[in-house]
Amino acid sequence: MLSCLVIPSKVGLAQLSTIIGLNFFVISFQSEVFILVIPNYVDKSYLQSGDGSSQISATINAPDNYYADYAAHALVNGKLHIFGGWNDDTKIARLDDCTLNELTARLNEERNDAHAALSIENVLICFGWSGDNLKTCEIFDGSTTVSTFAADWSHYHGGLGLYKNQPASVGCDDEEHQKAETLSATGWTALPDHPKRIALHSLVALGNQSMLLIGGWDYGNGGAAQSGIWQLKNENWNKIGDLLQADYYGSAIYIGISIYYFGYDSNAIERMDFTETEDLQTIAKIGNQPGSFYLPVLFQTVPYYCV
Repeated sequence: MLSCLVIPSKVGLAQLSTIIGLNFFVISFQSEVFILVIPNYVDKSYLQSGDGSSQISATINAPDNYYADYAAHALVNGKLHIFGGWNDDTKIARLDDCTLNELTARLNEERNDAHAALSIENVLICFGWSGDNLKTCEIFDGSTTVSTFAADWSHYHGGLGLYKNQPASVGCDDEEHQKAETLSATGWTALPDHPKRIALHSLVALGNQSMLLIGGWDYGNGGAAQSGIWQLKNENWNKIGDLLQADYYGSAIYIGISIYYFGYDSNAIERMDFTETEDLQTIAKIGNQPGSFYLPVLFQTVPYYCV
Protein backbone atom coordinates (compact mmCIF):
# COMPACT_ATOMS: atom_id res chain seq x y z
CA MET A 1 0.00 0.00 0.00
CA LEU A 2 1.17 3.51 -0.81
CA SER A 3 0.94 6.08 1.96
CA CYS A 4 0.16 9.71 1.21
CA LEU A 5 2.41 12.59 2.16
CA VAL A 6 1.14 14.90 4.88
CA ILE A 7 1.99 18.38 3.63
CA PRO A 8 3.32 20.67 6.40
CA SER A 9 0.91 23.55 6.79
CA LYS A 10 1.89 27.21 6.76
CA VAL A 11 -0.28 28.04 9.74
CA GLY A 12 0.75 31.34 11.29
CA LEU A 13 2.19 33.00 8.18
CA ALA A 14 -0.88 35.08 7.42
CA GLN A 15 -1.22 36.16 11.04
CA LEU A 16 2.48 36.99 11.25
CA SER A 17 2.39 39.04 8.06
CA THR A 18 -0.38 41.27 9.41
CA ILE A 19 1.74 42.12 12.44
CA ILE A 20 5.19 42.72 10.94
CA GLY A 21 4.52 42.89 7.21
CA LEU A 22 4.96 40.04 4.74
CA ASN A 23 7.93 41.58 2.91
CA PHE A 24 9.93 42.08 6.10
CA PHE A 25 9.12 38.53 7.17
CA VAL A 26 10.19 37.05 3.83
CA ILE A 27 13.49 38.97 3.76
CA SER A 28 14.26 37.97 7.35
CA PHE A 29 13.38 34.34 6.66
CA GLN A 30 15.51 34.17 3.52
CA SER A 31 18.55 35.42 5.43
CA GLU A 32 18.18 32.43 7.75
CA VAL A 33 17.83 29.81 4.99
CA PHE A 34 20.89 27.70 4.23
CA ILE A 35 21.02 24.93 1.65
CA LEU A 36 23.71 22.27 1.52
CA VAL A 37 24.47 21.48 -2.12
CA ILE A 38 26.21 18.18 -2.92
CA PRO A 39 27.01 18.09 -6.65
CA ASN A 40 28.21 15.25 -8.83
CA TYR A 41 31.69 15.84 -7.37
CA VAL A 42 31.34 15.51 -3.60
CA ASP A 43 34.48 17.57 -2.93
CA LYS A 44 32.77 20.56 -4.61
CA SER A 45 29.96 20.65 -2.03
CA TYR A 46 28.95 24.06 -0.74
CA LEU A 47 26.54 25.90 1.52
CA GLN A 48 24.28 28.48 -0.17
CA SER A 49 22.40 31.16 1.77
CA GLY A 50 18.78 31.80 0.82
CA ASP A 51 19.30 35.54 0.36
CA GLY A 52 22.32 35.04 -1.89
CA SER A 53 24.70 36.81 0.48
CA SER A 54 27.05 33.87 0.99
CA GLN A 55 28.32 30.72 -0.66
CA ILE A 56 30.86 28.72 1.33
CA SER A 57 32.66 25.46 0.56
CA ALA A 58 31.46 22.54 2.67
CA THR A 59 33.34 19.34 3.50
CA ILE A 60 31.28 16.18 2.99
CA ASN A 61 32.94 12.81 3.50
CA ALA A 62 31.97 9.97 1.16
CA PRO A 63 33.44 6.63 0.05
CA ASP A 64 34.10 8.08 -3.40
CA ASN A 65 34.19 11.57 -4.92
CA TYR A 66 31.53 10.51 -7.47
CA TYR A 67 29.27 9.06 -4.78
CA ALA A 68 26.35 11.43 -5.51
CA ASP A 69 26.70 11.34 -9.30
CA TYR A 70 23.19 10.81 -10.76
CA ALA A 71 21.91 9.75 -7.33
CA ALA A 72 18.32 10.57 -6.36
CA HIS A 73 17.74 12.10 -2.94
CA ALA A 74 14.96 12.46 -0.36
CA LEU A 75 14.43 12.80 3.38
CA VAL A 76 13.69 9.86 5.66
CA ASN A 77 12.71 10.89 9.19
CA GLY A 78 14.32 14.26 8.57
CA LYS A 79 17.65 12.76 7.45
CA LEU A 80 19.01 13.17 3.93
CA HIS A 81 19.35 9.91 1.98
CA ILE A 82 20.67 9.28 -1.52
CA PHE A 83 19.69 6.39 -3.76
CA GLY A 84 21.48 4.64 -6.64
CA GLY A 85 23.56 6.51 -9.20
CA TRP A 86 26.51 5.71 -11.42
CA ASN A 87 28.82 5.00 -8.51
CA ASP A 88 26.64 2.14 -7.21
CA ASP A 89 23.21 1.70 -8.74
CA THR A 90 21.57 -0.08 -5.78
CA LYS A 91 23.15 1.84 -2.90
CA ILE A 92 21.26 3.66 -0.15
CA ALA A 93 23.30 6.11 1.93
CA ARG A 94 22.42 8.49 4.74
CA LEU A 95 24.02 11.81 5.63
CA ASP A 96 25.12 11.64 9.26
CA ASP A 97 26.62 14.94 10.34
CA CYS A 98 29.06 15.55 7.46
CA THR A 99 29.48 11.97 6.23
CA LEU A 100 27.53 9.94 3.68
CA ASN A 101 27.30 6.50 5.26
CA GLU A 102 26.22 3.55 3.16
CA LEU A 103 23.44 1.46 4.67
CA THR A 104 23.13 -2.31 4.54
CA ALA A 105 19.72 -1.92 2.88
CA ARG A 106 19.80 -1.90 -0.93
CA LEU A 107 17.44 -0.90 -3.71
CA ASN A 108 15.55 -3.79 -5.26
CA GLU A 109 16.55 -2.72 -8.77
CA GLU A 110 19.60 -1.17 -10.38
CA ARG A 111 18.89 2.55 -10.88
CA ASN A 112 22.01 4.20 -12.20
CA ASP A 113 20.56 7.23 -13.99
CA ALA A 114 17.40 9.31 -14.45
CA HIS A 115 15.50 7.86 -11.47
CA ALA A 116 13.75 9.97 -8.84
CA ALA A 117 12.96 9.81 -5.12
CA LEU A 118 10.12 11.45 -3.21
CA SER A 119 9.46 11.77 0.52
CA ILE A 120 6.00 10.49 1.34
CA GLU A 121 5.37 8.79 4.69
CA ASN A 122 8.40 6.77 3.61
CA VAL A 123 10.38 7.31 0.37
CA LEU A 124 9.17 6.37 -3.10
CA ILE A 125 11.93 5.60 -5.64
CA CYS A 126 10.94 5.15 -9.29
CA PHE A 127 12.15 4.92 -12.88
CA GLY A 128 15.72 5.19 -14.11
CA TRP A 129 17.81 3.00 -16.35
CA SER A 130 19.19 -0.49 -15.94
CA GLY A 131 19.95 -1.57 -19.47
CA ASP A 132 16.44 -0.39 -20.33
CA ASN A 133 14.09 2.37 -19.22
CA LEU A 134 12.37 1.39 -15.99
CA LYS A 135 8.70 1.90 -15.12
CA THR A 136 9.10 0.25 -11.71
CA CYS A 137 8.89 1.78 -8.23
CA GLU A 138 9.83 0.76 -4.71
CA ILE A 139 9.36 2.13 -1.19
CA PHE A 140 12.08 2.54 1.43
CA ASP A 141 10.97 2.89 5.05
CA GLY A 142 14.37 3.61 6.58
CA SER A 143 15.43 -0.02 6.89
CA THR A 144 13.95 -2.12 4.06
CA THR A 145 12.71 -1.71 0.49
CA VAL A 146 9.57 -3.20 -1.01
CA SER A 147 8.28 -3.05 -4.57
CA THR A 148 5.07 -1.18 -5.38
CA PHE A 149 3.02 -0.39 -8.50
CA ALA A 150 4.88 0.15 -11.79
CA ALA A 151 3.85 3.13 -13.92
CA ASP A 152 2.13 2.77 -17.28
CA TRP A 153 4.79 4.94 -18.95
CA SER A 154 8.53 5.27 -18.62
CA HIS A 155 9.48 8.58 -17.00
CA TYR A 156 13.22 8.61 -17.61
CA HIS A 157 14.27 12.03 -16.24
CA GLY A 158 10.57 12.75 -15.68
CA GLY A 159 11.02 13.27 -11.94
CA LEU A 160 8.64 12.78 -9.04
CA GLY A 161 6.45 15.42 -7.44
CA LEU A 162 3.17 15.64 -5.59
CA TYR A 163 -0.18 16.54 -7.12
CA LYS A 164 -3.20 16.60 -4.81
CA ASN A 165 -0.98 14.96 -2.19
CA GLN A 166 -0.24 11.99 -4.45
CA PRO A 167 3.03 11.16 -6.25
CA ALA A 168 3.14 12.20 -9.91
CA SER A 169 5.55 12.18 -12.84
CA VAL A 170 5.65 13.96 -16.20
CA GLY A 171 7.38 13.35 -19.52
CA CYS A 172 10.37 11.24 -20.53
CA ASP A 173 13.85 12.03 -21.78
CA ASP A 174 14.39 8.93 -23.90
CA GLU A 175 10.87 8.34 -25.26
CA GLU A 176 10.21 12.10 -25.60
CA HIS A 177 6.54 11.96 -24.63
CA GLN A 178 4.35 14.40 -22.69
CA LYS A 179 2.42 11.90 -20.58
CA ALA A 180 1.69 12.59 -16.92
CA GLU A 181 0.58 10.06 -14.29
CA THR A 182 -0.28 10.00 -10.60
CA LEU A 183 0.03 7.16 -8.09
CA SER A 184 -2.71 6.30 -5.59
CA ALA A 185 -3.22 3.35 -3.26
CA THR A 186 -4.57 1.34 -6.22
CA GLY A 187 -1.96 2.16 -8.87
CA TRP A 188 -1.06 4.74 -11.50
CA THR A 189 -3.69 6.72 -13.41
CA ALA A 190 -3.41 9.29 -16.18
CA LEU A 191 -3.19 13.04 -15.62
CA PRO A 192 -3.58 15.64 -18.39
CA ASP A 193 -0.70 15.59 -20.88
CA HIS A 194 1.82 18.38 -20.49
CA PRO A 195 1.67 20.84 -23.41
CA LYS A 196 5.30 20.06 -24.31
CA ARG A 197 7.30 16.88 -24.86
CA ILE A 198 9.22 17.61 -21.70
CA ALA A 199 11.94 16.07 -19.52
CA LEU A 200 14.96 17.08 -17.39
CA HIS A 201 12.72 19.45 -15.41
CA SER A 202 12.10 19.84 -11.67
CA LEU A 203 8.76 19.03 -10.02
CA VAL A 204 7.73 20.84 -6.84
CA ALA A 205 4.52 20.46 -4.82
CA LEU A 206 2.75 23.47 -3.37
CA GLY A 207 0.64 23.37 -0.23
CA ASN A 208 -2.49 24.17 -2.28
CA GLN A 209 -2.23 20.67 -3.79
CA SER A 210 -1.02 21.93 -7.16
CA MET A 211 2.32 20.91 -8.71
CA LEU A 212 4.90 23.05 -10.49
CA LEU A 213 7.11 21.94 -13.38
CA ILE A 214 10.20 24.15 -13.68
CA GLY A 215 12.51 24.43 -16.69
CA GLY A 216 13.46 21.28 -18.57
CA TRP A 217 14.12 20.32 -22.16
CA ASP A 218 11.40 20.46 -24.81
CA TYR A 219 11.85 17.73 -27.42
CA GLY A 220 9.40 19.37 -29.79
CA ASN A 221 10.43 21.75 -32.56
CA GLY A 222 14.03 20.56 -32.63
CA GLY A 223 14.53 20.63 -28.86
CA ALA A 224 15.54 23.46 -26.55
CA ALA A 225 16.11 24.34 -22.90
CA GLN A 226 13.01 25.78 -21.28
CA SER A 227 12.42 28.71 -18.95
CA GLY A 228 8.73 27.98 -18.33
CA ILE A 229 7.22 27.56 -14.89
CA TRP A 230 4.10 25.44 -15.38
CA GLN A 231 1.41 24.71 -12.81
CA LEU A 232 -0.87 21.68 -12.80
CA LYS A 233 -3.97 22.72 -10.88
CA ASN A 234 -7.56 21.54 -11.11
CA GLU A 235 -6.57 19.12 -13.88
CA ASN A 236 -5.18 21.90 -16.10
CA TRP A 237 -1.65 22.92 -17.07
CA ASN A 238 -1.00 26.68 -17.11
CA LYS A 239 2.22 28.59 -17.55
CA ILE A 240 2.54 30.99 -14.61
CA GLY A 241 5.97 32.50 -15.25
CA ASP A 242 9.50 32.04 -16.56
CA LEU A 243 12.92 31.49 -15.10
CA LEU A 244 15.27 34.39 -15.76
CA GLN A 245 17.44 31.95 -17.73
CA ALA A 246 16.27 28.82 -19.54
CA ASP A 247 17.65 25.73 -17.87
CA TYR A 248 17.41 21.96 -17.45
CA TYR A 249 19.09 19.16 -15.46
CA GLY A 250 18.72 21.27 -12.33
CA SER A 251 17.35 20.64 -8.84
CA ALA A 252 14.78 22.57 -6.82
CA ILE A 253 13.80 22.80 -3.15
CA TYR A 254 10.77 24.49 -1.53
CA ILE A 255 11.53 26.28 1.75
CA GLY A 256 9.09 28.60 3.49
CA ILE A 257 7.36 30.47 0.67
CA SER A 258 10.26 30.29 -1.80
CA ILE A 259 11.50 27.74 -4.32
CA TYR A 260 15.24 27.67 -4.94
CA TYR A 261 16.31 26.35 -8.34
CA PHE A 262 19.92 25.34 -9.01
CA GLY A 263 20.46 25.29 -12.76
CA TYR A 264 22.93 23.25 -14.76
CA ASP A 265 23.06 24.86 -18.20
CA SER A 266 23.29 28.47 -17.00
CA ASN A 267 24.75 27.62 -13.55
CA ALA A 268 22.28 30.20 -12.20
CA ILE A 269 20.70 29.87 -8.77
CA GLU A 270 17.23 31.44 -8.89
CA ARG A 271 14.70 32.04 -6.13
CA MET A 272 10.98 32.11 -6.82
CA ASP A 273 9.03 33.89 -4.09
CA PHE A 274 5.33 33.23 -3.53
CA THR A 275 2.57 35.08 -1.73
CA GLU A 276 0.93 33.63 1.35
CA THR A 277 -1.75 32.19 -0.98
CA GLU A 278 1.03 30.57 -3.07
CA ASP A 279 0.78 32.78 -6.13
CA LEU A 280 4.10 33.39 -7.88
CA GLN A 281 5.24 36.88 -6.94
CA THR A 282 8.88 37.51 -7.90
CA ILE A 283 11.87 35.68 -9.40
CA ALA A 284 15.43 36.71 -8.56
CA LYS A 285 18.89 35.39 -9.33
CA ILE A 286 20.76 34.96 -6.06
CA GLY A 287 24.03 33.57 -7.40
CA ASN A 288 25.71 30.98 -9.57
CA GLN A 289 26.73 27.43 -8.96
CA PRO A 290 30.55 27.26 -8.79
CA GLY A 291 30.56 24.73 -11.64
CA SER A 292 28.38 23.01 -14.23
CA PHE A 293 26.77 20.68 -11.71
CA TYR A 294 23.79 18.60 -12.85
CA LEU A 295 21.07 17.29 -10.54
CA PRO A 296 22.75 18.47 -7.33
CA VAL A 297 21.56 16.99 -4.02
CA LEU A 298 19.85 19.72 -1.94
CA PHE A 299 19.33 19.73 1.82
CA GLN A 300 18.04 22.53 4.03
CA THR A 301 20.33 22.92 7.01
CA VAL A 302 21.82 25.40 9.50
CA PRO A 303 24.47 28.12 9.09
CA TYR A 304 28.07 26.91 8.79
CA TYR A 305 27.05 23.27 8.39
CA CYS A 306 30.19 21.24 7.52
CA VAL A 307 32.25 24.33 6.64
